[in-house]
Amino acid sequence: MRGRERLWMWWTVAGLLAVAGYFMLPQGSRAASLVYDGLGASAALVMLAAARGRPAWWLFATGTLLWAAGDAVYSYYVYELHQEPFPSVADALYLVAYPLLVAGVFTLVRQGAGRSRAAVLDASIVATGVGLVLWTFVMQPIAHDGSVGVGTRMVALAYPAFDVLLLAMLARLLVSGAVRDTGIRLLAASFTVLTCADVAYSVVTAYTSYDGGFFDAGWLLSYVLWAAAALHPSSKRPARKTDPGEDGLRFGWVRLLALASSALLAPGVLLVQGVTQPRDIDWLPVGSCAVVLFLLVGVRMAGLVRQVRRLAMRDDLTGLANRRELELRIRAALGSATTVALIDLDDFKAINDRLGHGVGDRLLVAVAERLRSVARPGDTVARLGGDEFALLLASGDVTGFADALDQPFVAGAHRLLVRASIGVADCEDTADPFEPLRRADVAMYAAKVTGGRQLHYDAGLDTRATEHAELGADLRTGLDESQFFMVYQPIVALPSGDTVAVEALVRWQHPVRGLVNPADFVPVAEHNGLIVELGAWILRESCTRMASWRATLGERAPQRVSVNVSARQLSEPDFAGTVAAVLRATGLPARCLVVEVTETAVFDSDTALDTLRAVRALGVRIALDDFGTGHSSLGLLQTAPVDILKVDKSFIDHVGTPSRQAVIARALIDVSNHLELTAIAEGVETAAQAEELYRLGYRFVQGYHFGRPAPELAISDGQHQLAA
Repeated sequence: MRGRERLWMWWTVAGLLAVAGYFMLPQGSRAASLVYDGLGASAALVMLAAARGRPAWWLFATGTLLWAAGDAVYSYYVYELHQEPFPSVADALYLVAYPLLVAGVFTLVRQGAGRSRAAVLDASIVATGVGLVLWTFVMQPIAHDGSVGVGTRMVALAYPAFDVLLLAMLARLLVSGAVRDTGIRLLAASFTVLTCADVAYSVVTAYTSYDGGFFDAGWLLSYVLWAAAALHPSSKRPARKTDPGEDGLRFGWVRLLALASSALLAPGVLLVQGVTQPRDIDWLPVGSCAVVLFLLVGVRMAGLVRQVRRLAMRDDLTGLANRRELELRIRAALGSATTVALIDLDDFKAINDRLGHGVGDRLLVAVAERLRSVARPGDTVARLGGDEFALLLASGDVTGFADALDQPFVAGAHRLLVRASIGVADCEDTADPFEPLRRADVAMYAAKVTGGRQLHYDAGLDTRATEHAELGADLRTGLDESQFFMVYQPIVALPSGDTVAVEALVRWQHPVRGLVNPADFVPVAEHNGLIVELGAWILRESCTRMASWRATLGERAPQRVSVNVSARQLSEPDFAGTVAAVLRATGLPARCLVVEVTETAVFDSDTALDTLRAVRALGVRIALDDFGTGHSSLGLLQTAPVDILKVDKSFIDHVGTPSRQAVIARALIDVSNHLELTAIAEGVETAAQAEELYRLGYRFVQGYHFGRPAPELAISDGQHQLAA
């Protein structure tokens, strides 16, 4: 197999040796002619053998075969008939080969670059400029030569005319994506050598009597390169497709040089004629080509401007409208019954951190395609940046988009389920083009905080958003000025009531607001990311206090301290490292720490589950808080590394009564026992609840009946109580 792949290299080496051997033989000899004709025939046969199933290469091979036949006929005239007629049958074969070669290039162009208007314009610019040069210095002297017949002049003119056409197609091929393949590069090189040899022959023979072997070198090399291109493995692969819009903006130095040089050929010809023959300047062709070049360049620049504007209004990654385009469309839709929806993917950062930005980008593209597939005619789907998308809809119904986002996405080798928060706002009651987006953002943020999937804007959300923004700013100040403090609620054993553990709870004493409810500031900290810094402080403070109790109270100290950890913290790539560092710094054994997480924090989050596994590997116990209220509580017991179940207060309130909640409470203790998990009943407020829970099998409880959260732990009568 490797030998076949290298066959083109062996052919190239052999062809170059044959070219060198040709020039070592006496020029004009029969031996040199045999080498010349043999190389052409060999190249044609090689191309025919390699052209199977490829229409373009069949055309090239047939053209090359005709050209080799022309060489053989011409040699017959020279060495057998001792004639050098012009025109002759050899010229007919040469000229018939040109359209086949042009058709072959055209076929390759259509396969690789499609209908790129920019590439056609670029090829036309090159062809017009070069055509003017050939007409002025080659074709016009031939056309005005009255010493030969009309037929002879027509044949002589056909060669440079076909060269111009072939050069135009070559330029078209060079600006297409296909030229990135080595096989196509070899083909382009063969045509470049061929046209250069043809043009040089026409120019030199028109003004001098030179007819040496320099031109033979170009024609022979074209044979070698043609066959090498046909043999190269890349020429057998399907042509690369190039997006027409991308092709119009892809400017390499070769392309720029070709276009700039071609555009300057008209004034260059005028300058040369003005210097050499100022009285006989050929104004009509020069002026006509200058006008054509000006129009072609103008159309090309206009297309370039349109493409730049189109790209400026599009998102690079997804191809959707970007913020600028969306704002323009919102401006046009103001006052009408249109709706703006803002979509944010929850925990997208965790996907990037866990699976890499490549998977994250594929997910964004998949989300864009899903949204585009649901959009109706007249709807606009935009990406504003990051994981934020926006919709401009003729109706206010976003249910179809929300349902579409609930389905799993395929991103590379991963199947991902993402949750999205959607904020919706109307455009008809505002004249400010930025207001609908602002309102949708407020509603989206409120949906994220409340845990809902979508929320429609109302004026009350602005008040809450302002409060949250101010609270977020105060959070930063509170952290810097140590306004936060910890309180601890006992977890007791039944029936003794001894405190065996404590749950650490954060409190915020604001200098103006007073004592701020955690239910108010924790969601804000989650949203702006300060929960990571706050959570690290809580962990350090709790472990430090627990280590202090162990040092001062000895065996009477609580066995464990439970610290609540948020979903945002679990998404941090080195949360387990943070826990390990805190344990080392405080000297607290890992068995004395419990990390509490909610079901929603780990539901369908591989990153959170991996983080919990890493924390548990340190020896830290994991507690599932508010158990029974999440998406798939029992399913989490199979995937999450759980040691402790904290049964939610909603199931404890009705213990002892014939209710569904009581049935669930009884079932959960059975589940815990069979799975060898520790069950803790939360929210116990009465002695009757405690007695019933003990009867059901609960041995650990927590609630106001046994103590409220307080800053310090006090010892009384051999039992742990919390000092108020």
